[in-house]
Amino acid sequence: MKRFSIEGVIEVDQDTKDIIFGALEQVIDPELGIDIVNLGLVYDVDMDEEGLTIVTMTLTSMGCPLAGTIVDQVKLVLEDIPEVKETDVKIVWSPPWTKDKMSRYAKIALGIK
Repeated sequence: MKRFSIEGVIEVDQDTKDIIFGALEQVIDPELGIDIVNLGLVYDVDMDEEGLTIVTMTLTSMGCPLAGTIVDQVKLVLEDIPEVKETDVKIVWSPPWTKDKMSRYAKIALGIK
């Protein structure tokens, strides 16, 4: 499921990414009631050869009071994936999140055109 690059960093293949993103769909933004994947908050997933998985994501706003809860939930849902030995959540603000990053499903659920 994983391939090694010359530097020893694992390139996460599409099957593994699909499994990880599927698990991340279980993490619901408590304020909006939609999962973080469909909201477009998860930008990328990387993994090193030791199984350290880095989830690069953003939040809908810098002052999100539930950031810690979301980070904890991300770590919790990835615990059961055998390839994931440890999870680090990297919160970034660039590129900034916009409603355009939301899936069609999230837009319909929130009544956004």
